[in-house]
Amino acid sequence: MNVPANLKYSNDHEWCRIEGDVAYVGITDFAQSQLGDIVFVDVPTVGETLAAGEVFGSIEAVKTVSDAFIPVSGEVLEFNPAVDADPSIVNKDAYGEGWLIKVKMSNPAECDALLSDAQYKELIG
Repeated sequence: MNVPANLKYSNDHEWCRIEGDVAYVGITDFAQSQLGDIVFVDVPTVGETLAAGEVFGSIEAVKTVSDAFIPVSGEVLEFNPAVDADPSIVNKDAYGEGWLIKVKMSNPAECDALLSDAQYKELIG
């Protein structure tokens, strides 16, 4: 299972790539493998400010729909247009082109509470 060392992870299987006060958020390789073929991603929260742990959207796979939880508080700046055009990109490149949202963090210190790659590997076994 692919778990890059340069990211932070939530217990809900989302990842964060931090760039200054902006976080790119997506679902982990583990999460996309559990969901199966992703056919639709809905992010109705662009422009909204959410608290860490709140639902920012949903991910629809062939057999199920799953909520996506924001790992850090902040304003949802953007939904990835590439994922909007082709949701299967999340299955192909969960940590790169398959990012879901860009967030302007309101409290970057929240990142310290997220899991390291080693902790996340332990979580998923």
